[in-house]
Amino acid sequence: MKQYEKFPLQITNSLSRKKEPFKSLIEGFVGMYVCGPTVYNNVHLGNVRTFLTFDIIARYFRYLGYKVRYVRNITDVGHLENDADEGEDKIAKRARFEQLEPMEVVKSYTEGFHEVMRQFNILPPSIEPSATGHIVEQIEITKKLIDKGLAYEANGSVYFNVRKYNESHHYGILSGRNIEELMESGRDLDSQDEKHEKIDFALWKKASPYHIMRWPSPWGDGFPGWHIECTVMSTKYLGETFDIHGGGMDLKFPHHECEIAQATGANQKSPVNYWLHSNMLTVNGQKMSKSLGNSFLPKELFAGDHPLLERGYGAMTVRFFMLQSHYSSTLDFSNEALSAAEKGFKKLIASLNTVKKFVHEGKGGSDQKISEELHTLAEECHLTMSDDFNTAKTLAVLFEMSSRINDIKSGNISLQNLDQEKFNLFQSTYINTMEQVLGLREEEEHNHELLNGVIQVLIDLRKKARTDRNYLLSDKIRDELKQKGVQVMDAKDGEMTWAIE
Repeated sequence: MKQYEKFPLQITNSLSRKKEPFKSLIEGFVGMYVCGPTVYNNVHLGNVRTFLTFDIIARYFRYLGYKVRYVRNITDVGHLENDADEGEDKIAKRARFEQLEPMEVVKSYTEGFHEVMRQFNILPPSIEPSATGHIVEQIEITKKLIDKGLAYEANGSVYFNVRKYNESHHYGILSGRNIEELMESGRDLDSQDEKHEKIDFALWKKASPYHIMRWPSPWGDGFPGWHIECTVMSTKYLGETFDIHGGGMDLKFPHHECEIAQATGANQKSPVNYWLHSNMLTVNGQKMSKSLGNSFLPKELFAGDHPLLERGYGAMTVRFFMLQSHYSSTLDFSNEALSAAEKGFKKLIASLNTVKKFVHEGKGGSDQKISEELHTLAEECHLTMSDDFNTAKTLAVLFEMSSRINDIKSGNISLQNLDQEKFNLFQSTYINTMEQVLGLREEEEHNHELLNGVIQVLIDLRKKARTDRNYLLSDKIRDELKQKGVQVMDAKDGEMTWAIE
């Protein structure tokens, strides 16, 4: 029996608003699309939580034996100020402010985004397409929607006709809103507005003379709307209908609602079977936002360089902290919560290092009660993760497993009296859940110190080899360190220095 058959997944579908059994469109394969960053500003912790959520989801699918195609886009054009259909493109605005070409801004912020993901041990997606790399496809789907009568051109721009779409489909199916409420709540059209209705949204925008990001189209020079980008990139790499689409809760409306309308209108089928949304972060009970001054950049969190922080915390501690809450729940930042998370994280990591050293000799098995208890804990670890990726409950099980690991270490439980098969399952489950599923590892500072220590041991061995005139060993250590990227420099006084190349 395959792992995913043994532990079938239940996930909360934002579309149906209930927990449903997961069934992939293609047996053993999962297609997942997540709205990636708009690379005009630094990544904040709210972004990190979203991408961490879907990192865990992709990791667990793979752990269960699925082949996963995870697509996460880069929005490098078309995202206008205040998420509206008017104003300046956010990236173009940043480029103008910094006196750079827009693609210089994109490159700089994309590299910064990737570095933050690396620090938090968030694995790269299978495919990371950019909006500017798919302009042709966006023009083609816009033409298709015009041909179907679901979009109209106005003065060089093209808008999606929401009312027309709503005649045969439900605009608001994801967010639970209805068109009448949206018409009442939206701003009134002014005499200069090109839209037929205030709830219509842009598929293509005419570029004003000062707009520096522009492409030719059948309607004149312009640029794509924000929503059409994700529809094009998701369907190109995953098909007209795929398994999972995700993002932050703030994207549910209007972004994801517009995506559903565009894709359904163009292809006459629902684009996604399961919609998943991660919830927001709060700080001391308040929504995290720049305007309130309580939004953290990762570097501020690591250094403790923020008025609301008493000290800095490592990336793995913060990752662990975020995993203590279910992805669909709000998560509140505080110094007390981070400090407690740090202690819990260190406890589980210490147990991870300990359990890796245990070797069952294949004898005994007389203590069936404890053996069965360890087996049950291993099963619970899988069951909690399969229950809507519940990392909070999974961590609770890992803490229980940690206690048993410490009992074995102290001798309160005899390792050799345990059933070997059940212990091996317990051991591998703890290690794999910590490392493969939750992506937890030693803080980088610890790894850096450990690496320095190991290199210094080799340098000392080389010094002794030279003292003993064992030049063959001395050269071998130097050459093998060089192959690993460590350059050793010999001084005239016999001292040695080294640097990582």
